[in-house]
Amino acid sequence: MDNTAIEAKLKAMIVDRLFLKVKPEEIPTAASLMDTYGVDSVSLLELVVGLEEAFGIQLEDGDFNVRNFVSVAALRDFVRARLPA
Repeated sequence: MDNTAIEAKLKAMIVDRLFLKVKPEEIPTAASLMDTYGVDSVSLLELVVGLEEAFGIQLEDGDFNVRNFVSVAALRDFVRARLPA
């Protein structure tokens, strides 16, 4: 899966999971999810479940670092590192 496909899937999952009133393609890849869309600790848990379901990956305790969830770009890199080659 290439970066564009991962980003598109992430943006769709974020809109769906967080009930955002924007189109997935309107989410800037580098925008802060916290500052722009009000993502908080409860939202982060919802995103974790979404990542596990959408990409079939399991998150470990050490993965719960805010840096991994700050933007679509950070999430993309995080997911890419956990997907099988």
